[in-house]
Amino acid sequence: MADLYHPPVKRSVEIAGHKTSVSLEPLFWALLKLAAEQERLPLNALVAKIDAARLCATHPPGLASALRLWLAARFAAGQ
Repeated sequence: MADLYHPPVKRSVEIAGHKTSVSLEPLFWALLKLAAEQERLPLNALVAKIDAARLCATHPPGLASALRLWLAARFAAGQ
């Protein structure tokens, strides 16, 4: 786990036809890719799904925070 404390990496994602960039640590990018594979979704589709859910929240966090929180909840639940 030499890269555990690597600084965030900015990547471009597309949500509903609009490109945006998200900065996440490499660990979170790897977990997001794994979750997308497990759900049999393209990465952009999973990000869009998480984005839609966060926008329904009473106090929606930023997209990067929503992705981290979604991943933490998913893997804490053992999925």
